[in-house]
Amino acid sequence: MHFHFPFTAAAILWTLTFAAHLVLLVVLIGRERIARFPWFTASVALTAFRLLAERLLSNRLPRMTMIEIVLVTSAISVAIGLLVLVELARRSFGGARRVTWVGGALALMAAGVVVLRFWGSWPAWEAIKDGSPWQLLQLMAQKGSLLLDVETIAVGLLVAAFGYRYNAGWRSHAQRIVIGLSTAAIGELGFQAIWESIVRSARANLAILDSMAERNRIVGLGDKLSNANSALFVAVLIWWIVTLWFDEPWAPKHATEAAPSAEEPLSLDEAGTGEAPDATEAESEPGPSVAG
Repeated sequence: MHFHFPFTAAAILWTLTFAAHLVLLVVLIGRERIARFPWFTASVALTAFRLLAERLLSNRLPRMTMIEIVLVTSAISVAIGLLVLVELARRSFGGARRVTWVGGALALMAAGVVVLRFWGSWPAWEAIKDGSPWQLLQLMAQKGSLLLDVETIAVGLLVAAFGYRYNAGWRSHAQRIVIGLSTAAIGELGFQAIWESIVRSARANLAILDSMAERNRIVGLGDKLSNANSALFVAVLIWWIVTLWFDEPWAPKHATEAAPSAEEPLSLDEAGTGEAPDATEAESEPGPSVAG
């Protein structure tokens, strides 16, 4: 007897991804992390909205309308993602000097521009100038997503290497969020690189182009790569949920050190107040004259 399982791997991964986003939002709100990471929270909320909108509206709206919604939300996601990197870098390198900040930011921007220039093909300038605004927005979203992934990996490497010297120890929330973002970015870039290599090899082989079975096999391989990337992102979401649920280990310690112990009374110099001496003792003991 064969049992029919109505859910595909893509559907299961979508459900896990959307549910993990909701749980992560609950953790951010319930554990009061929003004030520390407002842009990261906005990014999580926007991703959850995009997942739900694409799932519910894909077959209910005209194709062009759906494409426009996807392009607009993608561009907004890239902008918020860059703000998330700035937010985490400020948290991680809060003690750095201004010169170090500016130099590191310029170096990261230069590295991102170099990768953006040589990774993938660019359309001709005439095609960009004569094309529609939606084509330009699509190009900005695609290249912006690539730039975001590159900058995320670079920031992750910097935080892992030098964060402990400033405010981002291994157990800090900022560093662990950056680790998750870098892992997801590495998975995304690795998926794109492998898929582009497979497509180039297939186009160069005429036997694959002439065989329907081979083309279906390549499409199925692309689906498996996409599912593997989605599974990696689910693991990253679980990492964030567990990490942000617990407080940073030094936060309670700092709070304890800041508050004086009830068993140790403060001295007169430390507290600024003390028990007033008895009036008779004050009269019997000589003191300095008013005139000095």
